[in-house]
Amino acid sequence: MITGPSANWIEVFPGVRRRRLVATTQAYQMEVLMAVGSEVPMHKHPQDQISYIVRGRLRFQVGDTISEVGPGEAVAMSGDTPHAVWTLEEALVIDTFAPPRADYLAADGD
Repeated sequence: MITGPSANWIEVFPGVRRRRLVATTQAYQMEVLMAVGSEVPMHKHPQDQISYIVRGRLRFQVGDTISEVGPGEAVAMSGDTPHAVWTLEEALVIDTFAPPRADYLAADGD
């Protein structure tokens, strides 16, 4: 199974929208637009996640570690690790999950 880009932008949290780029049986990749001041509250999921920052500045908390990242940097989160994100500057992020997130695939609606 290979699924291409979704036409749908989905608001995940206020000021945080996502759109699938591609999904396979092994990975799910999406782009995320984050408005300044928006946040992704502390959460966890069983998938590994890599967040690559295309533009903007973000503050990540991964477990007990807090870091600020900007364009060209990436943050990796092992499955089931609590993490949160705060948007310091409007941002575009590419998130990759392995294995794919079934909840996101179901919500994509196309």
